[in-house]
Amino acid sequence: MDYRILQPPPRRHRIRWVAAVTLLVVGLAAGGVVVARHGATASSHPSSSGTAAPGGARALSVVATVPASGATGVPSDQVVTVRLSAPVAAASGLPTFDPPVPGVWVRSGPTSLAFRATAPFVPTTTETLTIPAGPQGVRGGGGSTLAAPVTVTFAVAQASTERLQQLLAELNYLPVSFTPSGPVAPVESATSQAGAFAWRWAGLPPDFTALWTEGTENVITKAALMSFEDAHGLQVDGIAGRQVWTALLGDAAAGKVDTAPYTDVLVSKQVPQTLTLYENGAPVLADVAVNTGAPGADTADGTYPVFEHVRSSRMQGTNPDGTTYDDPNVPWASYFNGGDALHGFVRASYGTPQSNGCVEMPVDVAARVWPLTPIGTPVTVIGPPS
Repeated sequence: MDYRILQPPPRRHRIRWVAAVTLLVVGLAAGGVVVARHGATASSHPSSSGTAAPGGARALSVVATVPASGATGVPSDQVVTVRLSAPVAAASGLPTFDPPVPGVWVRSGPTSLAFRATAPFVPTTTETLTIPAGPQGVRGGGGSTLAAPVTVTFAVAQASTERLQQLLAELNYLPVSFTPSGPVAPVESATSQAGAFAWRWAGLPPDFTALWTEGTENVITKAALMSFEDAHGLQVDGIAGRQVWTALLGDAAAGKVDTAPYTDVLVSKQVPQTLTLYENGAPVLADVAVNTGAPGADTADGTYPVFEHVRSSRMQGTNPDGTTYDDPNVPWASYFNGGDALHGFVRASYGTPQSNGCVEMPVDVAARVWPLTPIGTPVTVIGPPS
């Protein structure tokens, strides 16, 4: 029988074999998949978004984000996460938001980062999340980095009408108060809370209080929002957009409440026609004689927020009989419905339908009413049809 002595492989093959085994062990220790082939190593499907570090470490890439890029209707308290293709090795070069959001990034797993916000994402905002690349960006095992920054955009949902009402009530812009059932975490400050509304005063007229509905858009809420917009130098449109929510959440966090009295106006078209102005639920000007629209130019029933507030206004138009008018300096005007305004006007008498739709009153009375009817003041007109 022919016996052969097994010899170790030639030296050049032995070196290649040892190198392959060594790389296999190192690769497994790093959590990667390494294949030895002809004495070389290969990464497991490296992404084009990452670059390999010196020594052949696996390339770094972004595997997934929550929310995904292009997402809409994202909750304001959304926990944002970024999952990478390799363990995060350094806490430098972390992702950023634009607009900025206060909070910190933490490891939520070997290959994941999560953002712990200390304030909500502002409703209706489009956020841009940027995950930086290169030496100044996120680093993976073995020093691998992203080859190019990764950008994720998402749109934050509009907050609920309920929460809008709660914040306006807490900041004293509504005739109702709101008391939450318990403490509100800062990150949940744009989210509707359990609690109770209550009327702040008992003397408000029923025609006005009947307009309030919790959790539903209504003219009382719109008026309060317009008052808030005016107080903060924002466009007065009664729409809660990004700037409104930024200001609302800022005031709520700072405990900055409105210190002005809450006023509303009730106009009765029942002859003799009158105006009553309420301040914090109590009448401060009661049964003031006024003139509303003459037949053919009736002052419409309903509740309307004051949207323009000027000391003097030029009023032009056509009377019901076809004649025209041009009054260049009508004093103390608070417009509440189209061209209809509370204002002063000299008449021989007051208390009957005489105007072209406005609510006219003596000039000296209008001078007292005007400072108490700023933008956002609800004006309620009631009475029989003309």
